[in-house]
Amino acid sequence: MSSSADIHTNGNGNARHEHILRPRAIKPNNPAVLRTMGEEGLLAVESMQNGSVSGQTSGRSTPVPADAPPSVRSISSARKQLRAEQRRRLFPTIEYASRVSHFDPNSDYRDFQGFYILFWIALTIMAITTMLRNIKDTGYPMRVQIWQLFTVKVWELALADGLMVLNTAISLPLHRLFRSQIGDKLGLRWQGGGMAVQSIFQIVWFAFWVALPFNREWTWTAQVFLTLHTLVLLMKMHSYAFYNGHLSETERRLKALDEPSTASKAPAYQYPSAGHTPTSEEREKKDADELSRLREDLAIELTSPMGSVTYPKNLTWANYTDYIFCPTLCYELEYPRTPGIVWTELGYKILAVFGVIFLLTITSEEFILPVMIESAYRLETVTSFSETALILAESISMLLFPFMITFLLVFLVIFEYVLGAFAEITCFADRHFYSDWWNSTDWLEFSREWNIPVHHFFRRHVYSASRPHIGRPMATLITFLISAIGHEIVMACITKKIRGYGFLAQMSQLPIVMLQRTKWIKGKRVLNNVCFWCSMILGLSMMCSLYVLC
Repeated sequence: MSSSADIHTNGNGNARHEHILRPRAIKPNNPAVLRTMGEEGLLAVESMQNGSVSGQTSGRSTPVPADAPPSVRSISSARKQLRAEQRRRLFPTIEYASRVSHFDPNSDYRDFQGFYILFWIALTIMAITTMLRNIKDTGYPMRVQIWQLFTVKVWELALADGLMVLNTAISLPLHRLFRSQIGDKLGLRWQGGGMAVQSIFQIVWFAFWVALPFNREWTWTAQVFLTLHTLVLLMKMHSYAFYNGHLSETERRLKALDEPSTASKAPAYQYPSAGHTPTSEEREKKDADELSRLREDLAIELTSPMGSVTYPKNLTWANYTDYIFCPTLCYELEYPRTPGIVWTELGYKILAVFGVIFLLTITSEEFILPVMIESAYRLETVTSFSETALILAESISMLLFPFMITFLLVFLVIFEYVLGAFAEITCFADRHFYSDWWNSTDWLEFSREWNIPVHHFFRRHVYSASRPHIGRPMATLITFLISAIGHEIVMACITKKIRGYGFLAQMSQLPIVMLQRTKWIKGKRVLNNVCFWCSMILGLSMMCSLYVLC
């Protein structure tokens, strides 16, 4: 309600207008605000709505002449439309549109950084509560059963690992021998005896370094580290030797074309045929064109994709050392590089490596090892199969969540932090070490996206090398077979048992993929992704229980 203080008579004091009530005079607006609103076209709209005109504007836009060109009319129409959209309602209006939620399969939203942060916060809470519980129970923040394993024969492990890395450098002088005239006279060209010599060296080298931890009776942590590093260096050495061997044969062919009459004219690549029988003139021209094209193809093969390095200028110790430290398993003459090392990023990666190892140790110490010890003790006292199966099932169920956390942490420490740190040290620019494997719908998709460096190696040196000789299905089978053998070796080093569970689980992925690609299941991405995650989580805890307890 208005009081007598809220109204006054007309300002001219005329008695005839004393019955007319007027609003109290208000303070004039800020000139700067009026100027800004006038420039944006807002003041005129508000003045017209209030029925008054400000001193800054006339309250209406300049009329457009009848004979104005279409461009002027379009501009005037656009200005009127924008001004109309800027009118304010007295009651706030909510804008509704046809949109989907962020988790909807049809959504284009992909930024879930907050969940990544939440994951680390949850792990931090887990670590803090675990340490508080240990202080309450034992008086110490952490148990020491697994921590003690890291200090057993650690210097012996470091020495062996260094010698193992140095031994891989034998591939460089071996390749120089295969390429030299002496090697040619001895029958050690790459396509002759060179490939066989390199393969025998790799087999002996791998067998020695896998057997060494067993003979030295190292702890399982040291043994797993050396075995994984052995597999990495074996793939690196194989890629270096076989790619340079291919380049050495390419160089021989290019030099042999200096005398075309005796050189091989087999094309470097298979080109489509012309589709008709050529004449003699066309045949002569085609032969000349093919010879020129062959020289060009061979020369391109000897040059890096970026054009800065040409074989054999890459056969140096500096190039080999750089390749050993680069986070890749496939050798190339040249890699894309970053401008320099970002030291803050490198420090963050190194700290993250130790932080994740700390969390892995806590998870194993608190949630995996006690379950294994208790289950092993209970299995010693049972005699019936049903009781044994019940203990195994209980162990598997109790290890589901700890192994899921362990799996995610192992993924992060290897592909995000360790490889990222080496990429920063070597200025390696291509850091696409994994893709969105968490959206996988079958095991073939997972194998391509979970570990891209290993996928590139198997596709290049196993699948593509064997496919022309044995066909696509057998090449796929051979690729999975070699991968399964590698996984079984790792499990044997951890548990010091050869059971074959991991090998069978790996090979069973092929029939599962065939089933998932049938017309009844193919295309159901949510269902297949659920099956993938269930088999992943269940498989990890099941493998651990079977290898350790059986």
